[in-house]
Amino acid sequence: MSKVCQLTGKRPITGNTVSHSNRKIKRRFLPNLQKKRFYVPEKDTWVTLKVSAAAMRSIDKMGVYEYVQKMERKGINTGVKF
Repeated sequence: MSKVCQLTGKRPITGNTVSHSNRKIKRRFLPNLQKKRFYVPEKDTWVTLKVSAAAMRSIDKMGVYEYVQKMERKGINTGVKF
């Protein structure tokens, strides 16, 4: 299963773990992804999405249908079919 948010497109990034002695070891920073079901009242359906915690907060504010439309207007292909 890929570690990419379906709505925002957030994906893992790389960086270094730096010890007290300043040794650097490569590591990955993973996004906080959750698999969640959302109800879309405009279409009267349920949709299961793998979204980041930041996207969930935005969905709480505006609703899942409007948030997906906003992301598609920005040019981010969400791939969500209602």
